Amino acid sequence: MRPVRIETRKWPDSPHWEFDAMRLGADRHGVWCGLVRGTVMSRPGVTQTAAADHVTCVPHEDWWLATFYGSHPVRDAARPFDTYVDIATPCDWQGEHLVRAVDLDLDVIRGTTGRVWIDDEDEFAEHRSALGYPHDVVEHAMESCTSVLAAVQAGEPPFDGATAAGWLALFREKTAGGD
Repeated sequence: MRPVRIETRKWPDSPHWEFDAMRLGADRHGVWCGLVRGTVMSRPGVTQTAAADHVTCVPHEDWWLATFYGSHPVRDAARPFDTYVDIATPCDWQGEHLVRAVDLDLDVIRGTTGRVWIDDEDEFAEHRSALGYPHDVVEHAMESCTSVLAAVQAGEPPFDGATAAGWLALFREKTAGGD
């Protein structure tokens, strides 16, 4: 495991969420990073701590960044969601220890009850005009959102639960956090 900084930006390049994680490895879906409960996550004006251990998949080329929370009945009781996918520009690795993406507002979420929905469509509509999202960025964001929504609903990897669970188990084993 190696430390990695994950920084999301808002269009075109203003600060958004930033946090430190541990790079676990990669598979066909992307590079997987783990965060322990209590990790500090901040954006301008807001600082919070991660409510539960989780893993983030940084895809190789896709227009999203996904966070997966565990399902351990005690350790993960405070998890806010099962799956949270930020629709974003493709991630840009700057060396091995920093990755950046521009968050494009839209989110695909699977809640802890299993319900799946798209969040922040109103913010996307407002920002595409106010911040001047280019036409091709809007098209990619909307296509990605539709595709991710279908994949989450169908339980396709890496949104199948098992893929992320394997990475989370590895992370907990390596951080001596497994039960």
